Amino acid sequence: MGLNLRGRSFLTLKDFTPAEIDYLLDLAENLKRKKKMGIQGDLLRGKNIALLFEKPSTRTRCAFTVACIDEGAHPEYLGKEDIQLGSKESVEDTARVLGRLFDGIQFRGFKQETVETLAKYSGVPVWNGLTDKYHPTQVLADFLTIKEKFGCLKGIRLVYIGDGRNNMANSLMIGASKMGMDFVICAPKSLWPEDILVEECKAFAKESGAKVTITDDIDSAVFGADVIYTDVWCSMGEEAKAEERIKLLKAYQVNADLMKKTGKEETIFMHCLPAVKGNEVTEEVFESKASVVFDEAENRMHTIKAVMVATLS
Repeated sequence: MGLNLRGRSFLTLKDFTPAEIDYLLDLAENLKRKKKMGIQGDLLRGKNIALLFEKPSTRTRCAFTVACIDEGAHPEYLGKEDIQLGSKESVEDTARVLGRLFDGIQFRGFKQETVETLAKYSGVPVWNGLTDKYHPTQVLADFLTIKEKFGCLKGIRLVYIGDGRNNMANSLMIGASKMGMDFVICAPKSLWPEDILVEECKAFAKESGAKVTITDDIDSAVFGADVIYTDVWCSMGEEAKAEERIKLLKAYQVNADLMKKTGKEETIFMHCLPAVKGNEVTEEVFESKASVVFDEAENRMHTIKAVMVATLS
């Protein structure tokens, strides 16, 4: 399928059609196969990539760096000590400078507006490595993992349990509603996603045949789940809320009992990592044969590589 994504930024999955998301997943599968065969790539040869980090990272930084080097690009890491985004220099001016020097820019930080401004002013593809609102590269990795386990996305029952208004819940809801999945957010009412986003996703779902359900009823949510997905109860920058979150979300912990409630032997457990074991998930489930968290972590690199190759080469 010869879709052309050259020159496009990757800021949220809202901007991509189901066919384009499928294309990125197919490309990631091919690039993963090539790497496993030991074939050195050159699809990004001669490209220079700026990696901007306001928030620290293990998987995102390593995935972008290895993906660049695998395909012949040069990655340049710019941490918050190296660059003064919006303090000493405006985001607009930083974008215009970096766009003159680099072929593509990754941003991982706080505000979604920052990554959108970089994309607007830099003149080169910009990729969202995580903001407070969205984490689209993680969702591509998650979907590649689900495809590897079940052979498809359409009709898969994906249940996200825990903090239902964070960037992962938002991004999974967007992706699942585009790809025809049966998607459930199970969370206490005070942690439900914004109504406006739920309505947008329900509109995507109408087109794809997906279902979107938001509930606080754990038993009905997890029954029949193919995938149980959770994330930390306190996102970066919310550490002060830890105690109240733990109280609020205790019942939503993914443990052996909850996994049994799916009524399915083949249900898999997913987490974008890092995990706080003993909070959102028990050590037992994390280490169980149902857990595919390290496949997911590896797939960050293959899907990020696909995004860069599709938008740059």
